[in-house]
Amino acid sequence: METFDIVVIGAGPGGYPAAIRAAQLGASVAIVEKEQLGGTCLNWGCIPTKALIAASDVFAKIKHAAAFGITVKDATVDYAAMIGHKNKVVSQLQGGIKHLLTANGVKQFAGTAAFKDRNTIAITAKDGVTLVGAKKIIIATGSTSAVPGFIPQHERVVESRAFLEITKLPETLIVLGGGFIGCELACMAAQLGVKVTVVELLEDILLLLDPDVRREVRAQMEKKLGIRVLTGKALTDIKADAQGVTGKCGEEILKADLLLSAVGRKPVTDALKLENAGLKTNERGFIEVDDYGRTKVAAIFAIGDVTGKTQLAHYATAQGVVAAENACGRKPHKNETLVPNVIFTVPEVGTVGLSEDDAKKQGRAVVTGKFRFGGLGRALAVNETAGFVKWIADAATDQLLGAAAVGAHATELVAEAALAIRSELTVQELGRTIHAHPTFGEAWMEAAHAVHGDCLHAPPKPKR
Repeated sequence: METFDIVVIGAGPGGYPAAIRAAQLGASVAIVEKEQLGGTCLNWGCIPTKALIAASDVFAKIKHAAAFGITVKDATVDYAAMIGHKNKVVSQLQGGIKHLLTANGVKQFAGTAAFKDRNTIAITAKDGVTLVGAKKIIIATGSTSAVPGFIPQHERVVESRAFLEITKLPETLIVLGGGFIGCELACMAAQLGVKVTVVELLEDILLLLDPDVRREVRAQMEKKLGIRVLTGKALTDIKADAQGVTGKCGEEILKADLLLSAVGRKPVTDALKLENAGLKTNERGFIEVDDYGRTKVAAIFAIGDVTGKTQLAHYATAQGVVAAENACGRKPHKNETLVPNVIFTVPEVGTVGLSEDDAKKQGRAVVTGKFRFGGLGRALAVNETAGFVKWIADAATDQLLGAAAVGAHATELVAEAALAIRSELTVQELGRTIHAHPTFGEAWMEAAHAVHGDCLHAPPKPKR
């Protein structure tokens, strides 16, 4: 039986960086993956969806090219070719991960990992069972789509992973769930001509966002893309057959060619046999960890979605690096707490830090400043004037606490906000930082000036 300093279970966006970082620090490392290198993010999540969203964005720009004096006739969508592009991107990145692991001396095992005891892993593959020993173990098994029991099993009913494999788009689509996965795929399909209805049981879609940000997204989804958004009602009596899918929303019967279930995710722990290592999940099925990534068993760490923390690929990566360094005996340090969130809807959304709703719940006194893209020369030049950026700051100290961007390039713009907040900049310091013109980034400077009523490129607020 081979024994390693560290064995990582799961090669997703948390697992493979953890393995590489541990190897960089001189540890002997093995990694076990039951499906594909890159995990859900690379194969059935972040990357495939963004490849398809990028393609739908190109088609949308072609349809509106007349605004720039460009005429395009008879533009059509070859969705199978889009899937081919998506698969090519995924394959290239898979190869990149394999190369990085190999170059860093990480031994790779294909199969399903389970604990034999707290220092021994049994890897089950087609050719049998392999035992490996480990001084330390990092669990990075991630999460999978949660499909409620009331939804029928049928080829016309899919979750997000299966949706990304179809090679022909339906003419009509019902999306069950108004979270970021459901809304992203709804926008992608709508831009390609699919008639989409989103059904969300809660009072609004994207409820983790501040109301003003939600309103901006929902308005464009409904008005620009023609998506029908139904909130505050359940989808019941769902039936599927060869002709399509039906369901009842309130008093209305909805019909579509396909139903996409996007109602959440659940941790992947079933095959781990955690009890053999003296571990168990909590009541929600997650593996609990402390701020350092440590479980209740000293030699075992856990990272990513399986921990029930922020379920984002980039946070899993950050957790993975911390767990690897702590497992290798470096000076212990905690996981980062400032995590940017990006949503690739139409329009895009990027948030980081404290929201206005968060501040209210904490009883904090904050001030805000907002600047709409319609006041930017660059936004007007490229015909992307919808949306805004917003700062949330401490009313007493002027320190930046949170930010939101909604509109073109919001997912890129949020990086500046994250750096500013992590650096504990004040509103005044950000406002005095020269931003290049003409750019979308100027909006952050303008919004900082707006906090104190000093914005040069927005009308002054009416005096009371």
